Amino acid sequence: MLKIDVFPHIRPPKFAEALYKKTSSKPLLDGIGRPEIPALYDLNVRNDSTDRYEGYVQVLTMARPMLEEVASPEVAVELAKIANDEMAELIVKYPNRFVAAVAHLPLNNMDAAIKELDRSITQLGFRGVQISSTINEKPLSSPEFEPLFERMNYYNLPILIHPRSKRTGPRAYSDRPLAISKDWEVEFRAEKSFNWPYETSLAMGHLVYSGLMDKYPRLKIITHHCGGFVPYQANRILGGLGSPEMIGGPSPGQCFPLEPIEYYKMMYGDTACWGNTAALMCGYAFWGPDHILFGTDYPFGHQGGESAIRDTIRSIEEMNIPEEHKKKIFESNAKKLFRLPK
Repeated sequence: MLKIDVFPHIRPPKFAEALYKKTSSKPLLDGIGRPEIPALYDLNVRNDSTDRYEGYVQVLTMARPMLEEVASPEVAVELAKIANDEMAELIVKYPNRFVAAVAHLPLNNMDAAIKELDRSITQLGFRGVQISSTINEKPLSSPEFEPLFERMNYYNLPILIHPRSKRTGPRAYSDRPLAISKDWEVEFRAEKSFNWPYETSLAMGHLVYSGLMDKYPRLKIITHHCGGFVPYQANRILGGLGSPEMIGGPSPGQCFPLEPIEYYKMMYGDTACWGNTAALMCGYAFWGPDHILFGTDYPFGHQGGESAIRDTIRSIEEMNIPEEHKKKIFESNAKKLFRLPK
């Protein structure tokens, strides 16, 4: 059985060098590059660690920062092409390790982003796109981003949503006071573990209540960290709008054909929960076996990222579910969603 990791991260060497040279985010990139995580950019280290797990393969997703956060619209386009070309080269060079990739896009330049998306899918053979939960502080429901959802509805390939926030995302550096106060440190640490799941949950809500999930029924949305807080707080979605008369659509007088919770259930969650089997069982109770995919967050985690792979595999194997459902999570769902060879 294959174990198809749909949400590992990479910053391959050519792109890493270009990103460092062509943006003004050197302190940020030094922090995210993290010399102690060489598997982000050193393919030898990466392959040595991942080859230890039988049947383990990856769908490549670029590590943050997202291009619109660190580059001008013109530079972002150039960097996107470098990133996508290099991922395509890696798939050709290591077909037994990297089975697919998703596009990295310059979302501060939507016309160019759509062109690069088309090129990545039709010429490079990519199998989806990665975006963040907000784009330059704007929600995904902003009208300027609708062409992306329309195009991905046409391609019927996944959109992978990675959370971001001001506290822990690239903007955090501009928010930091020169002298870190004790109060700031307490607030930062109190928020750090929870702001990304929260941002993921909000992004999912924007897609639901804006009507995008209804308007584009072939959208395939994969949420990082098993859907944030949504599976855990599903009953709040059911009861959060009060009486049935209050369940409205994106404009007055317009109603959804389905209740909002059903649109949330059309999305997918990955298993990147840091080895938390109970969290995965919660996601399983919400989505069932067909809407959960193996994802690890590699190489982030302990031991150069190996803990992300090892603990995630263990947490799935410990789930009290049929073996055929575990195979769906590890392999079959990814093959179907990304349209990979069987």
